[in-house]
Amino acid sequence: MQFETDRIARPWGERTPYTGGTAWPARVDSFLEPGVEADAVERWVRTASLLHSNGDAMDLAVADGRIVGVRGRPQDRVNRGRLGPKDLFGWQANRSPDRLTHPLVREDGHLVACDWDTAMGQVTTRSRHLLDERGPGSLGFYTSGQLFLEEYYTLAVIARAGIGTNHLDGNTRLCTATAGEALKETFGCDGQPASYTDVDHADVIALFGHNMAETQPVLWMRVLDRLAGREPPRLVCVDPRPTVVARHSAVHLAPRAGTNVALLNALLHEIIRTDRVDRAFVDAHTVGFDELADRVADCTPSWAARICDVPASGIVEAAEILGGAERLLSTVLQGVYQSHQATAAACQVNNLQLVRGMLGRPGCGVLQMNGQPSAENTRECGANGDLPGFRNWENEDHVADLARVWNVEPSRVPHYAPPTPAMQIFRFAEQGSIGMLWISGTNPAVSLPELHRIRDILSREQLFTVVQDLYLTETAQLADVVLPAATGAEKTGTFTNADRTVHLSDKAVDPPGDARSDLDILLDYARRMDFRDKDGRPLVSWHDAESAFEAWKECSRGRPCDYTGLTYARLRDSGGLQWPCTDEAPEGTERLYTDGIAWAAPDVCETYGKDLVTGASVSEVEYRALNPGGRAVLKAAEYLPPHEPPTDAYPLQLTTGRTLYHFHARTKTGRVPQLNAAAPEMWVELSSSDARRYEVAEGDLVEITSPRGSVRARLRITAMRDGMVFLPFHYGYWDTPEGDRPGKDGGRAANESTVTDWDPVSKQPLFKTAACRLTLVERARGAVSPAPTTTASAPAEPHSVPPTEGGAGAVAVQHIGERR
Repeated sequence: MQFETDRIARPWGERTPYTGGTAWPARVDSFLEPGVEADAVERWVRTASLLHSNGDAMDLAVADGRIVGVRGRPQDRVNRGRLGPKDLFGWQANRSPDRLTHPLVREDGHLVACDWDTAMGQVTTRSRHLLDERGPGSLGFYTSGQLFLEEYYTLAVIARAGIGTNHLDGNTRLCTATAGEALKETFGCDGQPASYTDVDHADVIALFGHNMAETQPVLWMRVLDRLAGREPPRLVCVDPRPTVVARHSAVHLAPRAGTNVALLNALLHEIIRTDRVDRAFVDAHTVGFDELADRVADCTPSWAARICDVPASGIVEAAEILGGAERLLSTVLQGVYQSHQATAAACQVNNLQLVRGMLGRPGCGVLQMNGQPSAENTRECGANGDLPGFRNWENEDHVADLARVWNVEPSRVPHYAPPTPAMQIFRFAEQGSIGMLWISGTNPAVSLPELHRIRDILSREQLFTVVQDLYLTETAQLADVVLPAATGAEKTGTFTNADRTVHLSDKAVDPPGDARSDLDILLDYARRMDFRDKDGRPLVSWHDAESAFEAWKECSRGRPCDYTGLTYARLRDSGGLQWPCTDEAPEGTERLYTDGIAWAAPDVCETYGKDLVTGASVSEVEYRALNPGGRAVLKAAEYLPPHEPPTDAYPLQLTTGRTLYHFHARTKTGRVPQLNAAAPEMWVELSSSDARRYEVAEGDLVEITSPRGSVRARLRITAMRDGMVFLPFHYGYWDTPEGDRPGKDGGRAANESTVTDWDPVSKQPLFKTAACRLTLVERARGAVSPAPTTTASAPAEPHSVPPTEGGAGAVAVQHIGERR
């Protein structure tokens, strides 16, 4: 059956209901450029989404050397043919007329076009000078969560064994570093225990700080189809905003920002008090239960209610649902991760699953979600600071094993101190100890906190900055060398989504001008620097994406993220497959820990753990004493108040987040007509009662000020909790007259106001907990907020503003499949 719908106005499309325990029905979403007929498509090229972490599999339509459309792949395990708005329309950013097509170098204060030899000559000359004069610690690399596995692995080899620097991290530090850290703290190793297919089986789904409807719209479609079928699951939602998820939940708890640990401790208190603990599972597979029980003994719902400002009865009801679940799936995202007790809170969600014995079977598990399409690869390949293959930098045997794979001496692999997290890399650049910073596929001049400071660091004469990107971003405008990169459909490679599903993306079209793939740029750098192994052979021995993938497979062999059963040919034939994929598990592994905890023993674990309050490392001796048998660790946490509470001068809490129609700094989605029209400009959200208190109304221009900076935008009044202001973090300056910074009318980027502070364990910045004030700049006089009406930004009075819809510039989407 075929029909059309406006997927801006109805972002989650039509329902295909199904019953728990059955397969999710297929539904194929497709979109062709207006004027292009299906028979004009010359070929369809496989890929997956690069604008969120879900890994939606799709085929790109190619005609006359151009991408002209997209369709979902119904056979793929992740999306069964469905596509979200960013999947359907986002590919149009590839052919934006302002793509970078030639390298640029700075001359007399201006960026000018040049050839690749000139640009790379400057990069290698500065690299050699710094290595000779100041050593490997003078070079730093800051990468993305949007490159391909092959590119991250090549970068990790270059940075670690070529340069020898400890200063390598990704922008995944900003969004989901806590995901990996929480999994390591609990299970000894990174790797998602659960699978998206657990949605098909769960009778309770708990979402902690996870606005799934906007961050992973296709996964939300899966949940909606379960809710529309027989035996629907019950949802528990923890989120301060009235998200679409909250509207579908049996219980919605909207706590004050920064109080997640108090809330989770109260939920654990109730589950233990009512004896909903799976004692046999806890005894067989965990350590630390007595300490956890002692910690939460006094954390009653009434106690948490006072801290979190939620009803105690709501906490009791949520605990009853969680405690009564037969198949509990929990998901976690940035509402937990971007706070001062991020890892502590995420570990308590793990604890909920473990004390209930809900792990390793259909419908039972935890997804510590990612926020970017290849964030999992950043972690696996060691481009986020950890060693590749989830090796432990404090374990000499792990370091020696990695040195064997790379054929270098173990001393070539820096492991004298913990890997340097992103915020510290920028601090070293600020202090001058890092003299060259190579930034690839990310835009810190919009995405890092306290932007005036970041702009100052990137503008410093003593810092040589290389930016590798698709567009002349706010960050690129401050660079010394700009390298034009190819994007996903213009190169070949693999990437892995949040539930460990590996997809292959084939090259569909050529990149514009002289732009090159990130892999080719890195391979060129390695050749020019002439990095060698201990036998004098090239350190980076591969020459293209497939040979890089084969090299990575050897690095992953025998590790938790084992890829040795995968090949490009298999991925082309089979679609997405989950790691570990080996000769013993040739079809991949749907969920982890089906037969106990596998990677927590002291000799094999990725980390010995950290103190959840201070971030101090647990020693190997301490870990061996705590967990000699390699079980999951129930790490208890004490609630601590946020570092920057509201004051008389700054009486409101400031929180930031995503919207459905954009991704990160809008460098791609802001160039897509349908997506940009749905959310064209910055806005501010405030509750109805706070709007009355401040005597402001829908559409008023307001200014949000923190101790660090200000943002001006039109006001949207929503049903969010009182005492809080929400800002979407996507908006920067590339499409304003100033180009890279605020103009005379004030800031547009949310991170002008956020705080330079981080979780002590994951080192993830605190984008969710700051203090601010609101002031009126001018009345609306007929203006309305540009915030979408289809999302958590919906107005408190539903018909008070025009609805978000495709309009004349949007194109209807075709669905092919059975509607039930």
